[in-house]
Amino acid sequence: MTAQRRYDTTAARASRAVLRTYSTSFGIGTRLLPPRSRTDIEAVYALVRLADEVVDTYRGPDAAAELDQLEAQTARALVTAYSTNVVVHAFARAARRTGIGHGEVDPFFASMRADLSVREHDRASYDRYVFGSAEVVGVMCLKVFLSADARPGRPPVEPPDDAVAGARALGAAFQKVNFLRDLGADHGDLGRSYLPGVDADRLTDGDVHGVLDEVRADLATARAALPLLPPRARVAVEATTALYDRLLADLAVTPPAELARRRVRVPGPVKAAVVGRVVAAALVREAGQRARRVVGA
Repeated sequence: MTAQRRYDTTAARASRAVLRTYSTSFGIGTRLLPPRSRTDIEAVYALVRLADEVVDTYRGPDAAAELDQLEAQTARALVTAYSTNVVVHAFARAARRTGIGHGEVDPFFASMRADLSVREHDRASYDRYVFGSAEVVGVMCLKVFLSADARPGRPPVEPPDDAVAGARALGAAFQKVNFLRDLGADHGDLGRSYLPGVDADRLTDGDVHGVLDEVRADLATARAALPLLPPRARVAVEATTALYDRLLADLAVTPPAELARRRVRVPGPVKAAVVGRVVAAALVREAGQRARRVVGA
């Protein structure tokens, strides 16, 4: 192993450690991906989480400067393919390989920066925030999936518009579910109100179901684009989406007052069962496709 390869591998392992520490649902989905896609998705997740930690956990008086520094490191690494920050290094390598650029990175950091100053969102600022914090992350993941099999030195695959629309919708759906799950912590601990027109202290069934209706519409758009994904990426996204479907069902039957107090979670054994059903359905689908090809031949 060359010195450069050793550093690249260390950076990738650091990103994987971040994912394993912070996310179980997303982590389950990544295990269904082929190795290159999995490594790149882990790098995307780790950078997103690093920025989140600045604005959600650290929140010190110099948090804005810390975020600026992280963004500057990322911008520089997109050009040089190198950073002394191992998470940024892994992200930059994935980004350069898959075509992720400032069109995704800049809106993301803009939304993270909003968390340092915006305490209550109206509809316009909410839409901007969701776009930068979630929709562009969905596009990053899409670019990773589509370029997984690209030969070294070949340009990244440019995603079609309908696939981009599906990726953006899926990111938005996941984010909106998380807004409901984290309502109490966001309002009580961080002093933020993401959902426009919703008062966490006076949450109603109408508030909850209004958000859930938006999520269902987003998921419908996302599902329409699933056939455009490579087979293993499709299964991974289907598995992650199925976990959020389960969350959606649980949120729909949880009393509003309880939602404002605790985070709704899916138990580990239930997650395993949900993902198992998705994988089994994918295997049946693949077998059917093989049979049709044989008959057609």
